Amino acid sequence: MTDDIDESKAPLLDHLIELRGRLLKCVITLFLFGSVCFYFSENLFAFLVQPLREAFGSGGGRLVYTKLYEAFFVQVKVAIFGAFFLSFPIIANQLWAFVAPGLYAKEKRALLPFLVMTPVLFTMGAALAYYVVMPTAFHFFLQFQGNSSGLEVEALPSTDAYLTLVMQFILAFGISFLMPVLLMLLNRAGFVTRAQLIGMRRYMVVAAFIVAAVLTPPDVVSQLMLAIPLLLLYEITIVAIWFTDRRQAKAEARDAAA
Repeated sequence: MTDDIDESKAPLLDHLIELRGRLLKCVITLFLFGSVCFYFSENLFAFLVQPLREAFGSGGGRLVYTKLYEAFFVQVKVAIFGAFFLSFPIIANQLWAFVAPGLYAKEKRALLPFLVMTPVLFTMGAALAYYVVMPTAFHFFLQFQGNSSGLEVEALPSTDAYLTLVMQFILAFGISFLMPVLLMLLNRAGFVTRAQLIGMRRYMVVAAFIVAAVLTPPDVVSQLMLAIPLLLLYEITIVAIWFTDRRQAKAEARDAAA
């Protein structure tokens, strides 16, 4: 059994030195990508502002900034946001390279699919937020423009407030879509079973709407668009666990027969 472990006898000091080196690589990666993203920050912000531009319609709408330094710090936030996405595969690789030598070969094969699915599910959630949820929510918000009690009501969002809202949408949906990975890891570790997840369905409905209420703006449209995919992902996870349990049972049966 010990033959499956890759050089896990290193002293604690060696592990700490290796961890420091890998963390330094992650910081350097973030800095380099952040510098590149800052150079292209106007292009990145133009991409992020596209759903609002479409919601306003041709020739309508504008963004303002109310503080002299706000526009500059918006570019900095855009650069950091872009650097996070671009550097995630490298950071995940460094984390895997640090953890993998202490794992058995069987454990590596079990964890690798989860490592691969994490960026895929996060990207799916972020794409849903950008291409579906944000345009729908912005159209809903802009419906309140017009004449109210003899006064003209016009939406004049600030650049910083808009960027914060966009980041909130993308991160909320991206992180929420990682729920299947978390539940399947808990199942592999023996903390939850498929039967327990089935029994917790009614609580999951309540939890999904609570999470949606906390992570999205306080409008029904955005909350439903997060809560419903969460419930669907929960059911998909239960089905996926059923398949993995069957496969594991067959593997154990083969080992017992051998």
